[in-house]
Amino acid sequence: MEKATTISDFKRLEIIYKTLFTFCALSCFVAVLPLPLLYYTFLRIIVFVASAITVYYFGRQRELGWVMIFGIVLILFNPIVPIHFYRKSVWIPIDIVTGILFLLLIFIKRKVKETSEQNIPETIPQPKTFSRDRIIKTKQKNNYNE
Repeated sequence: MEKATTISDFKRLEIIYKTLFTFCALSCFVAVLPLPLLYYTFLRIIVFVASAITVYYFGRQRELGWVMIFGIVLILFNPIVPIHFYRKSVWIPIDIVTGILFLLLIFIKRKVKETSEQNIPETIPQPKTFSRDRIIKTKQKNNYNE
């Protein structure tokens, strides 16, 4: 996930990713129905892209459990070198579990964000001083009075 420089950029990215993950979850749940082959190709592409984004994001966060889970999803839904199970009864549980994983991803990210905002202490910015701004007092003997 990209770096957000402002709070509005972060919120915009969060909305985009949550929309993508929700769409992927709904697409996986719809895949349980008997549909044409073109839909399943579309599903592979969408889930592959969303899984790749998730693996990249959690890889940078060093959360290896999520990386492994979505790495498996990435391999299963690979549109370039597809895995064929040839039976709809095998793909139905895979689609349902993948949809649930994407829904979990939406809610877990929200909890992580809320807890991280609560732990940030408020600091008052201190004005920065430079050595040239300080007044240096030295004791000097006055040679005139001696």
